Amino acid sequence: MSAAAPVAPTSSVSRPPRALRKVFALDDFEAAARRHLPRPVFGYMCSYAETGAAFDANRDAYADYGFMPQVMVDVSKRSTQTELFGETYAAPFGFAPVGLTALSTYRGDLVLARAALESRLPMIMSGSSLIPLEEVAALHPGAWFQAYLPGDRGAIELLIDRVARTAFKTLVITVDTPVPPNSENTARMGFSAPLRPSIGLAWQGMTHPRWLLGTFLRTLARHGMPHFENNYATRGAPILSPSVLRDFSERGHLAWDDLRTIRKQWRGRLIVKGILRADDARMARDCGADGIIVSNHGGRQLDGAIAPLRALPAVVAACPDIPVMIDSGVRRGTDVLKALALGAKLAFVGRPFGYAAAVGGVPGVQHGVKLLTAEVSRNMAMLGVNSVTELQADRHLVRMPGRG
Repeated sequence: MSAAAPVAPTSSVSRPPRALRKVFALDDFEAAARRHLPRPVFGYMCSYAETGAAFDANRDAYADYGFMPQVMVDVSKRSTQTELFGETYAAPFGFAPVGLTALSTYRGDLVLARAALESRLPMIMSGSSLIPLEEVAALHPGAWFQAYLPGDRGAIELLIDRVARTAFKTLVITVDTPVPPNSENTARMGFSAPLRPSIGLAWQGMTHPRWLLGTFLRTLARHGMPHFENNYATRGAPILSPSVLRDFSERGHLAWDDLRTIRKQWRGRLIVKGILRADDARMARDCGADGIIVSNHGGRQLDGAIAPLRALPAVVAACPDIPVMIDSGVRRGTDVLKALALGAKLAFVGRPFGYAAAVGGVPGVQHGVKLLTAEVSRNMAMLGVNSVTELQADRHLVRMPGRG
């Protein structure tokens, strides 16, 4: 993954397919995905908890800060390259874990892995995925694997052992899901896990033929019915079933001792995702975490949870000795730069790259990467910085009046 020069654009990146030529920013992928996907599938991807207050706050938080650009600086040799954990990435952002991507995109996890590999960006594979983690690790050994811990200690050990047998070297433990979230909004969109066969579901497939033929039926013909593959050491429930229930393992009793046990078992890099408090960040570090991802799960878990950008400075101050990253609400290059100035080492993007994969496959994701990288580079020039390491809150940001 290490490299000394900026990534050279491939032909698929430099000239997107015709269907993507009206996509000028990451937000444009959402409208395209809404048209392309059946309502229940899109509903799962776009869903948020309850009233959407946490989801809205994630975007709103970036307006807390304005930029203070420095002019007349030679920025002709600026670079978006980013160093993290001894690796050099092409830009200071990556792919957050997105569940069930193989339902919205043919072989979706492999699509994201290939796009990340070719773009030289970090990518986190979701534990709520429908393709075995071994296949993704074989394609992209440098990707990270995100696990939802089973409720049973023995099952945790078996899952960690399974990941350890692959080429994955970075394990991300998500800690903000002690219980399943309120599913009212996904239910309103007709989604359940597993999906229940119905006339309405069949109609959604028939009225979205590109998805039906290109994703669902193609998957059935070539790979059989998708299952939840990576929540446990063994295969889980199918994605479509009239009677089978997905096992949402009770995690309410999990505690820091479980993370300490995982640290003893897992010999690779260990990241903890879902931290919003400084004291939790210190505890995660003291339990052996090599890095922290400040996240409220994209607003999908606790409605009204603080936006990660607002939690970021305190977490960075609490853990200056390990990398702190961020996700949830990142949509523009300016968002990435504000997060970096506040101390994040990298910003992860979730839903937009999932939407891009759904409507455009690997070229769609690469197009999204190109757009966001160009925004980061352009805005670095306007700020008067040549390297992402130059960004500092006291030099480049100001709190906006009346905010926070």
